[in-house]
Amino acid sequence: MTTALITGSTAGIGAAFARRLAADGHDLVLVARDTDRLRGQATELHDRHGIEAEVLTADLAEDSGIESVAARLSDRKNPVDLLINNAGFGNKGRYLDVSMADELKMLKVHCEAVLRLTSAAAESMRERGRGGVVNVASVAAFVPRGTYGASKAWVVQFTQGAARDMAGSGVRLMALCPGFVRTEFHERAGMGTDNIPGWMWLDADKLVAAALQDLSRGKSLSVPDPRYKTLMGVVKVTPRALLGGITSRTGRKYGPQ
Repeated sequence: MTTALITGSTAGIGAAFARRLAADGHDLVLVARDTDRLRGQATELHDRHGIEAEVLTADLAEDSGIESVAARLSDRKNPVDLLINNAGFGNKGRYLDVSMADELKMLKVHCEAVLRLTSAAAESMRERGRGGVVNVASVAAFVPRGTYGASKAWVVQFTQGAARDMAGSGVRLMALCPGFVRTEFHERAGMGTDNIPGWMWLDADKLVAAALQDLSRGKSLSVPDPRYKTLMGVVKVTPRALLGGITSRTGRKYGPQ
C-alpha cells in the first residue's frame, strides 16, 4: 500500500486530497498545526476507509516544523510515495499595508518549505525510481498581484524546472493552479468574497480528481477546470498593466485554498 503526505491537510484542498487518497486506499501522513483537528481527521479517515493515518503536527512557518516534515519524507524505512505540498495562506491588504513579518512568513511557507520538502521527497523517491509531488500554486501565479501571486509564480517555475531535471527518474512533479475554491481560506485571512462572481468558484473534490488525473498523465502544470483554462488563455494576451487593475478590484488574494 502506498503512502501520501499532505501538508495543510485539515481544511480546503488539503482535506479534499486526504478524502480522495484515503478512498483510493492510500495510507496518509497528515500535516497541520492543530493536533486535535489532525487526530479527528485521522480517526475519521481510518474508520471510513480502513487506511492508516499518521498525524504530524508542524508549523511550516518555523524551521523546526519544516525539519520535522522533511525528516519524515526522508525516512527510507517508511517511504512516502506522494507528497502534496498544500499548506498556504493569504494576507489581507496591499503592498506596504502588510507587515514585513507577515510577508516573510508567507515566503517561508510558500517557497522555502516547498523547496525543502520537495527536495527531501524527491531525493528519496529517485532512489526508489518512483513517486510524485504536487505543489499547490494558484492561478494568481499568472497575474501581477502582490507577494501571494509572486510566491505562487515561484512555485510554478520551480516545480516545472525540477520536473524537467527529474525526467526519466520515475518521479513526477506537478504544479497545481486552481482558481477560487470554497474553503476556509478567505475567512481565515479576513477577506470578503462578495465581489467574486459565482462562476469562478470551484468544488475542491472535483478539483482534486482532475489534478490527480493530470499527475497520472505526466503533466507538470495543472489548471484543473475549463473555465480557468480559458481565463488563463485570456491572461496570456492581456497587457500586464490592465491585469493589475483587474486584480486590484478583485482583491489582493486571487487564488485557491
